[in-house]
Amino acid sequence: MSTTSSELHGTSRITIHSGRLEEFKRLAARCVDIVRHQDTGTIEYNLFLNEEGTECFVHERYRDSAAGLEHMQNIAEVSSLLSEVCTMTGEVCGEPSPGLRQALEAAGVTVYSPLASSRVTDG
Repeated sequence: MSTTSSELHGTSRITIHSGRLEEFKRLAARCVDIVRHQDTGTIEYNLFLNEEGTECFVHERYRDSAAGLEHMQNIAEVSSLLSEVCTMTGEVCGEPSPGLRQALEAAGVTVYSPLASSRVTDG
C-alpha cells in the first residue's frame, strides 16, 4: 500500500565566512527563536556546527507546503542578514506546492521529488 505525505524535509549547508562565527551564532539563535515562537507548522529545526566552527548543517521538517512558506516568510529578514556572514545552499525533499516550489527555486533551493521509499519497523 502506498501513501503520500505532505510533510517536507529540508537541509541547508552553510559555510561561515572567516571571522563571522559569533555573528552567525547570534543570527542562528534568532532563527531558532522565530521557529519556536512564530512558525506553526515546523516539526523539526536542528542546527549542527562542525568542530572548526566553519560549517553548519541544518535539518528541517515541515508539516506541509503552507508551513514551509510560513517559515520562509518568518525568517526572511534574518536570512538576508545571514547572507552577509555565510554562504548557504539548500535542498528540499518532498512534493511542495507550486507556490512553495517557486519560492524555493527563487531562493536557489534544489527540490527533490519522491522516487522510492521504505519504512523500517521493529518486530
